Parts: sequence; structure tokens; C-alpha cells
Amino acid sequence: MKVIKLDAIDSTNEFLKGLSNKQELENFTVVTAESQTKGKGQMGAVWISEPGKNLIMSILVKNFLSDICEIYNLNIAVSLAVINVLETYKIPDLSIKWPNDILSYNKKIGGILIENSIKSDGTIISIVGLGLNVNQTNFENLPKASSLVVICKKQFDKEELFFSIMAKIESNINLWEQQSDFLWSDYTKKLFKKGIPIPFLDQNNQNFMGIIQGVSSVGKLQVLLEDDRISEFDIKEIKMLY
Repeated sequence: MKVIKLDAIDSTNEFLKGLSNKQELENFTVVTAESQTKGKGQMGAVWISEPGKNLIMSILVKNFLSDICEIYNLNIAVSLAVINVLETYKIPDLSIKWPNDILSYNKKIGGILIENSIKSDGTIISIVGLGLNVNQTNFENLPKASSLVVICKKQFDKEELFFSIMAKIESNINLWEQQSDFLWSDYTKKLFKKGIPIPFLDQNNQNFMGIIQGVSSVGKLQVLLEDDRISEFDIKEIKMLY
């Protein structure tokens, strides 16, 4: 694992993507930054982080995905790695809000953004961006956000967290073939609001009730509707209201 540490950058994902286009990088090359001015979340959202307080990282993953239909496997391997490490730190009431937000209680403490590119030879290169709120205490105008320090009332060692999470991500990816069924099952169990009736908003701004059942093999959210049908939605088609 090669670690590239930066003080400030616009986006660790963009930096690593640009670097990988210019030179051959070893698998699991990771870029970290103390400050990020244009951090990205799902669907163009902005990831805001106080300088020096949080874990900001992007990881290059090669030789894992062989088919574009398998891309959600990487979401599962990474999000579970983060959850599993946080469990060892006794972070309470952890869950994964589909597709890959990390929650403690009902508050977002982390987010994952995976960007995949298919090379001319058919290989898939992935850039895994992870933001984890660690020692930040101010979340003004972000009512659904929190951090490890706010939840646990104590400071955390970012460096220690970084190496623990990286080791677990590598382990999950390298052992995927042997434990994919278990990881899929574990991911499903840890889904936020699974099995509980909750309101959703569809792409036509219509509200409806549903019960999360799980996630399909290609990463679509499976929801039991009031007419007893199970429908599948991608990230652009549905918003969870909570």
C-alpha cells in the first residue's frame, strides 16, 4: 500500500484519478488530505469537512471487478469494512443507509463515493472515496450530520483509524471470493430502516410508503410496496424520508 499525504486538495478522488491516468500505480494506492475544497458525495452533493478534523481518503482498487454488473460488490466490501472497524471502537447503533452512507443512530458520520472507469482492455479501475467525520464538532446547517467525537464524547486518533480501515478494506477485497455470501448477508442486515415502514419520495415528487427488503445484485434498493409488490429503485429514482 502506497500512501500519498496531502495538506489541501480540491478532491482526493480527482487527484488520484488524474494520477492513475498518468502513471501505473500499485493496487490500493491511497491519497489522504487534511483539507478538501471540492469534496464530492452521491449525485453531485458536496462533502463539507473542517480542515484537520476528519478522515478524507481515496483508494485505487484494481483487479477486483471483472464485470460492470458486479460493481456493487465493491460498495459492500468497503462500507462493511468501515462499519466493522467502527464496531471495534464501540461506536453505537451503526448502520448503512443505502447505498453507502455510514450512520450512527440516525446521524450521518461517513460517506463513500465509488467512481469506476473501464479501460480499453476491458479492465475496471475503481477510485473509492471515503469521508469519515472524526473530530469535527460543528455541524451548523447540517442537522443530519454528526461525528465520532460528538457521539462518543472523546477524541479519536485519525491515523490509527486510517490504517485500521485500510487493512479491513484490503482484507474484504482480497477475501471476497471466499466470503461474498457472508458479506452480502451482513450488508443486508446492517441496512438502515430495513424491515420498517418508512416514507419515500419518488422522482415525480410523489410520497409513498414502503418497507426496505434488501439490495439487488446490481445495487438497486428493493422495497415492498403497499400493494405487496417488491419494486427495485436506483439512486436517482427514490429518496428516503426520515
